[in-house]
Amino acid sequence: MVLLHVLFEHAVGYALLALKEVEEISLLQPQESVLNLGKFHSIVRLVAFCPFASSQVALENANAVSEGVVHEDLRLLLETHLPSKKKKVLLGVGDPKIGAAIQEELGYNCQTGGVIAEILRGVRLHFHNLVKGLTDLSACKAQLGLGHSYSRAKVKFNVNRVDNMIIQSISLLDQLDKDINTFSMRVREWYGYHFPELVKIINDNATYCRLAQFIGNRRELNEDKLEKLEELTMDGAKAKAILDASRSSMGMDISAIDLINIESFSSRVVSLSEYRQSLHTYLRSKMSQVAPSLSALIGEAVGARLIAHAGSLTNLAKYPASTVQILGAEKALFRALKTRGNTPKYGLIFHSTFIGRAAAKNKGRISRYLANKCSIASRIDCFSEVPTSVFGEKLREQVEERLSFYETGEIPRKNLDVMKEAMVQAEEAAAEITRKLEKQEKKRLKKEKKRLAALALASSENSSSTPEECEEMSEKPKKKKKQKPQEVPQENGMEDPSISFSKPKKKKSFSKEELMSSDLEETAGSTSIPKRKKSTPKEETVNDPEEAGHRSGSKKKRKFSKEEPVSSGPEEAVGKSSSKKKKKFHKASQED
Repeated sequence: MVLLHVLFEHAVGYALLALKEVEEISLLQPQESVLNLGKFHSIVRLVAFCPFASSQVALENANAVSEGVVHEDLRLLLETHLPSKKKKVLLGVGDPKIGAAIQEELGYNCQTGGVIAEILRGVRLHFHNLVKGLTDLSACKAQLGLGHSYSRAKVKFNVNRVDNMIIQSISLLDQLDKDINTFSMRVREWYGYHFPELVKIINDNATYCRLAQFIGNRRELNEDKLEKLEELTMDGAKAKAILDASRSSMGMDISAIDLINIESFSSRVVSLSEYRQSLHTYLRSKMSQVAPSLSALIGEAVGARLIAHAGSLTNLAKYPASTVQILGAEKALFRALKTRGNTPKYGLIFHSTFIGRAAAKNKGRISRYLANKCSIASRIDCFSEVPTSVFGEKLREQVEERLSFYETGEIPRKNLDVMKEAMVQAEEAAAEITRKLEKQEKKRLKKEKKRLAALALASSENSSSTPEECEEMSEKPKKKKKQKPQEVPQENGMEDPSISFSKPKKKKSFSKEELMSSDLEETAGSTSIPKRKKSTPKEETVNDPEEAGHRSGSKKKRKFSKEEPVSSGPEEAVGKSSSKKKKKFHKASQED
């Protein structure tokens, strides 16, 4: 019996599913039960599910699966949940690359396509029902997030070794050459109606446009402008010929408005030619950074065209020398294969100077040798850590020696000896480049330290000024708080604050004692009258609402600020009240 398991990779994790035991896999017909969830559950059951810990782990596993590498998470899942007898287990996978890697590393037989593809289609459809706690919305969100991170990781590149800029610049350079040539021919035809002899004297397009812009009306050209003509043409004889031709020209007269339009168009063509020169300088600098060996061997323009035609420097490095030789001549190659004619001997490398310098019978041989060296140079540039042009210069010397060998028969040096010399020089050049980079890094760190020190000094000055301002602001409310308690006793007409504390406490004690000794006071008669008169001022002061408010506020403030008078007040009041009780009781007993 064959145990069929299916491995399903999802954005949330790996899932291992088992199918019912059958003798032959072909007996299964999952096409009928894929859409029906109940029938699909009868065929497939979930054995294990290994979720990803984070989005970063999910991205690592996705990269590993796309590259055909068995990740540690996948290895652990398969070794844990698959049976130990590997011969009786058949594992179904969707990608043949990961299947071959699993079969090579773990020893499980893997199968792809056919029935496995249908089962995986059903698993993909019902996956959120197979795994507990997983909803369709969360699965879609996980897929979207992993897709964005995976695409972002694929788009990332090294800025210092980027070759996309080379591809765009060489394409723009070729387009500019075509446009400048077309516009220059238009200027020659347009200005030739007025000054036809200038076309035969000046051959360069940019120089012709500058002269058309400078001369304008040929009748105004005189000896005073001869010096400027020499600067533009870089030749005194040509400047003199232009001056003589303007005096005896056969051209037609032209109006001022026509001259303005010609000069305007000429200025545009001149600006385009200047931009073309600056773009060529930019291309040379980028090629020296990205592919120094290739540019030293065949030149910046031809090397950039090879990279652009291949798509990238990495693709060019993957090509064999026979492909590099005919790169750019695909139409001629397929036409020759179709008509059974002779295949082309060279493509884009024909623009290099070596093939033009070789004899007709040696052009095929030197193109094959040059393509071999170009392939080596592109691989060195692609995979070397420190870009250097030493290998390109040595390979160029080898091509020069091979040319001289075809012409004179002089035996060139062996490739092994040349590469040994190149290795020694490349190590020295790499050491020098690293020293320069270290110096630049030290300078950058010094500048950064100075900048940070200046920022720290400025922040310390700001922090030192702020506490003083805070102290000044805090002193003002303190003065106001001190003045408030002094004003309250003055309004109440009291000089000593202790008097105000003792009186309210006495009032509370008298109120309790008068209730207890009310019967004694009725019998006492005239003796108790002065005591009641003493308490009347207190009641009158309490009845006054303004004074009562002031006193109640002062009582609350002084109770929290001064504790000693508060604690001593009740004790004195209790002592006085007890002595008065004794006196009243003694007088009442004597009267009886």
